[in-house]
Amino acid sequence: MGYRDIVSTDVLIIGAGVAGLSTAIELANRLKKKEESRRVIVLEKGREIGSHILSGALIEPKIFRSLLTSADYFDIPFDTKVTEETTLKLNSEDEFEIPIKLSQLSNSGNYIASLGEVCRYLAGVAERKGVEIYRGFAVDKLLYDKRRVKGVKLKDTGVARDGKRLKNYQEGTVVEAKVVVFAEGSRGHLTKKLIERFDLDEGKNPQIYSLGLKELWRVPKGNIEEGRVYHTIGYPLEDRDEFGGGFIYGLSDNRVAIGLAVGLDYKNPKLDIHAMMQVWKSHPFISKLLEGGELLEYGAKTIPEGGWNSIPKTYGENFLIVGDGAGFLSTLKLKGVHLAVESGICAGKSVANALILDDISESGLSYYQTLIDSSNIYRELYPIRNSRAVMRDGILIGGLKVALQLFINENIVKVPEIEPDMRRTEKDLDCTKPSMRDRFGDKLDFDNRLTFSKENSLFYSNIEYDENQPLNLVINNREEFQKSNIEQFGLSESHFCPADVYELHIDSEENRSLRIHPENCLHCKSCDIKSPNGGVTWRPPYGADGPDYKYM
Repeated sequence: MGYRDIVSTDVLIIGAGVAGLSTAIELANRLKKKEESRRVIVLEKGREIGSHILSGALIEPKIFRSLLTSADYFDIPFDTKVTEETTLKLNSEDEFEIPIKLSQLSNSGNYIASLGEVCRYLAGVAERKGVEIYRGFAVDKLLYDKRRVKGVKLKDTGVARDGKRLKNYQEGTVVEAKVVVFAEGSRGHLTKKLIERFDLDEGKNPQIYSLGLKELWRVPKGNIEEGRVYHTIGYPLEDRDEFGGGFIYGLSDNRVAIGLAVGLDYKNPKLDIHAMMQVWKSHPFISKLLEGGELLEYGAKTIPEGGWNSIPKTYGENFLIVGDGAGFLSTLKLKGVHLAVESGICAGKSVANALILDDISESGLSYYQTLIDSSNIYRELYPIRNSRAVMRDGILIGGLKVALQLFINENIVKVPEIEPDMRRTEKDLDCTKPSMRDRFGDKLDFDNRLTFSKENSLFYSNIEYDENQPLNLVINNREEFQKSNIEQFGLSESHFCPADVYELHIDSEENRSLRIHPENCLHCKSCDIKSPNGGVTWRPPYGADGPDYKYM
């Protein structure tokens, strides 16, 4: 097929998150040392750098010293240094401190930050080095030449909901590249297609995920100290059936970042993680910290937690996968930023080497895997490769098993078999769990001061969406979806989606049908992961659409 607008580059990086930007910076550094002039393009679908970036974020800063000059390192906009940390076990009305402190989990010397702010800073560093960064451009599909990724095609714009071209129609630009680096983050829609096409996950465990919700608050002075860190386990989660926990980070300017992450491998089709977070905030310890405060931002993202055994093959004929898209995240530490940066450094070295040697083949780019295997990524993730799997026994028993594996013998514990999150959900009629309302009662009567409905939470996500465009949330088989996802699973999507995108409509004759509200979408991709039978495929809407996070 002939395209009218074609752009050529040496390297294309898809995604301006911390992994993609680290790749660009390291690559630019390496090429400059060798006096090589190459074109490097980064495409970002968010309106601005950081618009679609959400993380806790507790950051281990050391790796940035390997990426940046001393001057650039000291200018990174970390918010505040961790001063004190506590892990709490919550019960419904009280809490107690867990006294066990593992050195592997210590945050001494780490910083609390807005990852979006950090990415905006890194983008400036990359651009000063000659990297071209284009904001607000969504990639529609990959273009192949046999086993090679030839390039990408951006989304056509000016297309109506019914697919008809409007007067302002514009064909999406094609970007062809010698090397393509996939830095889309968790469950990237292009990375997913790439893995499927080339069987990159053959012999690997399926990736499993948590859904993390985050809120940023401003609270009265004295509610929480700057640099204070709390992590919580327990209430409102049921230990054996619902893996997860919460975080509370004291920021500068009387702000506090809070969040709840819950594993998507739960079975209950009625479970609603947004509702869980509102109940969690109602706990006396947390509500006291937020008393008198105001909500500033709300958002959601998924977190790849499968560990080393779920990481796909991360290189091939002229392509690499970095960061969350590859699954470089430590479930034990609850961190992935430092690993994303390190994967970007490894990728930058590998791509520079391949370009200089004029060998962008699979063999030429295999240097990336060599670097990963000799990096801190391997040293950190391999010993805990089964840590998330054993949490199927509950966070307390699972934590004991992780300790046995780490400190006694890794073979002492039987590791449960891992299956995709979408297969874990029980059918509605088979589920004996109570509804969220029966379980939590009037704690789900939201007051719009401490607790919020999904609809009202979205006011704090700054979403923009052009409603006259083709639906980007694709129901793969509508007949099967009606029979299975609606009739058998009770539209579990309407519960787990943190943004009210999926609505179960019941008419006067009790007929049940699906209504989709794409204008609410936070781009967390939980539907693509958790929808029973793989019922939904998430694709990006027009570039710059979606949330516009400022400090998440």
